[in-house]
Amino acid sequence: MPKNRRTVLDAGARDGHVSRLLAGYFADVTALDLEKPEFIAHGVTTTAGDITRLGYPDRHFDVVLCAEVLEHVPNLHAACRELARVARHEIVIGVPFDQDARIGRTTCGACGKAGPPNGHVNSFTREKLLRLFPDWRARRISYVGSKREATTALAAWLMDLGGNPWGTYDQEESCIHCGSKLAAPGQRPLLKTILSALAARMNLAQALVTRPSANWIHILFGRQA
Repeated sequence: MPKNRRTVLDAGARDGHVSRLLAGYFADVTALDLEKPEFIAHGVTTTAGDITRLGYPDRHFDVVLCAEVLEHVPNLHAACRELARVARHEIVIGVPFDQDARIGRTTCGACGKAGPPNGHVNSFTREKLLRLFPDWRARRISYVGSKREATTALAAWLMDLGGNPWGTYDQEESCIHCGSKLAAPGQRPLLKTILSALAARMNLAQALVTRPSANWIHILFGRQA
């Protein structure tokens, strides 16, 4: 995080864990989420808001932090424009790095459609993130964690046919298609069981020849002079 700044927006504060940490470094922390966060912390103001339509003037916050949020936002470009608009000095962005959204997909029991893991409707590379903030310069880039998951178009198709039994069904996000709560499939027909098992073995084999990559990327952006 940048030093010697006074105000910060935590865009997507959820339970306030990060907002509380920010209060140790900033005099004024604004914790924003779609619904007003319920926690109370010294130096933190909680508020409800949509990052695609922020109700603040231009350059209102010294720093804007947005971590584990943009992968969930359908209107990605609007969100990035708003984050950049209300930031005076720096923006800190954290998102999954080069995620293959075919891995961990879910199948909705209500509408039968496949959905992305953890409700991640966007995936990111370093280059894509830089393009999303064209008027800002990347001052620091860090990569966190390591993954070696891999799949192929054929394996993903077979896993869909098998009902995606190992998807991220413990996620908070509902089905992106119909809004229903997701739940892991129960007992499945033998054919679906065989198809998903075959896909899982293909994924394991693919992972053996895939180079590890980071789980997350964090970029500290500074305003261009």
